[in-house]
Amino acid sequence: MGKAGSMSKETPGTARSVQEYIDETPYWADDTKLSGSPMTRMQWFIWGLATAGKFFEGMVVFMTGVALPLMVKEFDLGATEKGFIAAASLFGILIGATALGGLADRFGRKQMFIIEMALFVIFVVLLVFSPSYVLVVLYLFGIGVALGCDYPTAHLVISETISSSVRGAMVLGAFAFQAVGALAGTIVGFTILYLNPDISDWRLMYATTLVMAVPVLIGRFFIVQSPHWLVTKGRIDEAERELEMLLRRTPPYPKKVVLSRAAESAHKSHKPAGFMDLFRGKNYGRTMLASVPWFIQDLGTYGIGIFTPTILAAVLSHQIEHPRNVADLIHQDMQAAQGAAFIDILLIIGIVFAVFLADAVGRIRLQIMGFYGCAAGLLLAALSLHFTGHVQVVLVFAGFMLFSFMTNIGPNAMTYLIAGEVFPTRIRGLGAGFAASFAKVGAVMTAFLFPILLHEIGTAILLYILVGTSILGAVVTKIYALETKGLNLEKLE
Repeated sequence: MGKAGSMSKETPGTARSVQEYIDETPYWADDTKLSGSPMTRMQWFIWGLATAGKFFEGMVVFMTGVALPLMVKEFDLGATEKGFIAAASLFGILIGATALGGLADRFGRKQMFIIEMALFVIFVVLLVFSPSYVLVVLYLFGIGVALGCDYPTAHLVISETISSSVRGAMVLGAFAFQAVGALAGTIVGFTILYLNPDISDWRLMYATTLVMAVPVLIGRFFIVQSPHWLVTKGRIDEAERELEMLLRRTPPYPKKVVLSRAAESAHKSHKPAGFMDLFRGKNYGRTMLASVPWFIQDLGTYGIGIFTPTILAAVLSHQIEHPRNVADLIHQDMQAAQGAAFIDILLIIGIVFAVFLADAVGRIRLQIMGFYGCAAGLLLAALSLHFTGHVQVVLVFAGFMLFSFMTNIGPNAMTYLIAGEVFPTRIRGLGAGFAASFAKVGAVMTAFLFPILLHEIGTAILLYILVGTSILGAVVTKIYALETKGLNLEKLE
């Protein structure tokens, strides 16, 4: 691209909006326009810190699939208690996304970005040393609350500081670390079991997250506040200073930020945002689009994600119904982790495709296509139950691999992206938080009920039900479709 010293063409003193400054494309000295607005060091720093929350969510939630059999053995748990542990962090995300995520609209994106990671570190430490089943559930819930706050907040700190032309790719690039975390959690669990097989290994699994979480917490103190949010509060002078820090380059471009005062008076005329604002006027359709397909998507993604080892074992008849000792249990757990890790790779491949396609193909088309692909994958897995031998193995793995790929190229990635884009700035945190909370109702239901339903109605019926919900997700997306590809978010005001 060359040196930034060749940038020019700035018109000093021209008042513009925050997004117009962020979207501005510099010129070379000979008036040749760059292909896009180059990312600054602060923008990359914010993006890197935002990836951490998604990484930790994937790592903790999917690591629970490996840790759960050890917890069950240590605390002598039944099916109901097992369901509570599987659902605890997801229920915490449900509460945290609305209870804390909405606070980003009131107190600021940066403040909640710091607080959520501090809560995560505290509850992980408590979990590692928890002496009882009840406290394990409580601390997993606390971890979920922290991660729930990250759902809207991490999205906002990226989308409100990044150029509109690459917003989808950058938000999804951060979201991709959920899949990386899922794979990492499974690999960490397997490695710990392999190196030092012990019933208490689950504590060490969760403790590994602290090595990364503490530096991330420190780094979040040094990012800028969202200029968009400052403008909604009428703090234009602060917004100009933060925007200059956000766009700082060598040599400086722009040399001086002058924001339009029109936005100040417009936002001052708004009443304080309330929960019911999400269901008034145009916001109703946006809330439906952001929340209902996400709820439907989480029914499949978390159920399949957490219980893939259990389902594979049931379908392929490799599960030891009554492990004779700890060695049997750990050996079975290691085999399950290997199978889950193999399928988790497709999650990463899917999100990579989503990163490259979101700003080209569009959010809505990918989400609809992804839902239909998920239905096809789950149908293959269900049909495998009608076969035996090699054909059954091929069908079940092909089905789960297709599901993992299509969910991340489509609804798992797009629902997260859409929820943080369709709402006006003043209720963006509240709207994205509500959507994430509503979605996690589906995740909690699935995590808690999956072990029970697998036992009561069987694998086949459960998979056929999820085929139907995936098709429903595509239909709802089409009804409330609002494409935000390349859209300047200020246009939603």
